[in-house]
Amino acid sequence: MPFMLGSSEMRRPYERGYHAVYHDGEINHCPGCGRTQWLIGRVSAECAFCATALPLAEASMRSHTGPVIIQHKNRHTDAWAA
Repeated sequence: MPFMLGSSEMRRPYERGYHAVYHDGEINHCPGCGRTQWLIGRVSAECAFCATALPLAEASMRSHTGPVIIQHKNRHTDAWAA
């Protein structure tokens, strides 16, 4: 059943097809070789045997509506280099 995504845009999840992602805290079998050992990064996981990469489910659920801003933890101090 389609549902509304935005103003008039319709989304049909069944038309997207198979979407493999790595789920943290679960046993994840590699779609390439079937093994379960992974190298985990910040936004993806890579199979330790065949190097198949999957996005992390937690990373793909985040909303990316704006640019990422990285700020230093001491940004409010007046520290100048000599």
